[in-house]
Amino acid sequence: MKKELNFYCVIIGTELLNGRRKDAHFSFLNEQLLKRGWIHKASFVIEDDINLMKDIFRLIKADKNSVMFCFGGIGATPDDYTRQIAAEVFTDGQMEYHEKAKNLITKQFGDEAYPHRIEMSNLPINAKLLKNVVNNVAGFYLENRFFFTPGFPSMSQSMVIEALDNHYKMNKVKKFRLTLSAFCGENNLIDIMKKVSSEVELSSLPKIIDDKRIVVLSLISKDEKLVKENFSMFTKYLDDKQIEYELKDFD
Repeated sequence: MKKELNFYCVIIGTELLNGRRKDAHFSFLNEQLLKRGWIHKASFVIEDDINLMKDIFRLIKADKNSVMFCFGGIGATPDDYTRQIAAEVFTDGQMEYHEKAKNLITKQFGDEAYPHRIEMSNLPINAKLLKNVVNNVAGFYLENRFFFTPGFPSMSQSMVIEALDNHYKMNKVKKFRLTLSAFCGENNLIDIMKKVSSEVELSSLPKIIDDKRIVVLSLISKDEKLVKENFSMFTKYLDDKQIEYELKDFD
């Protein structure tokens, strides 16, 4: 059985947190993951803080099933820490001037590549490149699962697609979902929720429509039989209590 993958998004940029810019990375990555049958485990929007970046990267590295997309901080300005921190966390601090990345930068900028732009080719050791369709300054990735892209969506979005198409094209682990909308409050169903198997993912979304309480309840698992068994606990309870429900979502 294939392992379950946990996708993380790390968006670095103080300007996002202070409101100077709006984030476009999460929604794009989320859309691309869902299109391929994957879902996010977590998403972080953090300021350009060295210790915070280290903590987040270490947290994600500690998850053996993690896949990370990081946005921002791989430029050449003094506040671009991502390349250095990535090396500290993922490659024991070892960095090298990546020959292909260096050639791309010098070809793009000529003499103006020095002394600053060329630093963008100083990457964690054994990094592989992601193509930059805007200016040829490559993004990079490590271990085929930690991907680092620029903070500009015009550059990063094609890198996300490249990474997913080459390494995580489709989720082949099939999951089974059963959903109902019950005309009651969540409180009515909590006792049964507590009995749901730990191998089944439970989602409960309360709504109020026309002053009526509604609970949209979904159960998801790789085990179809287990989903059906757990789902039947809810339908039996609702039938016994004569609470109306529909086997579909409410918009």
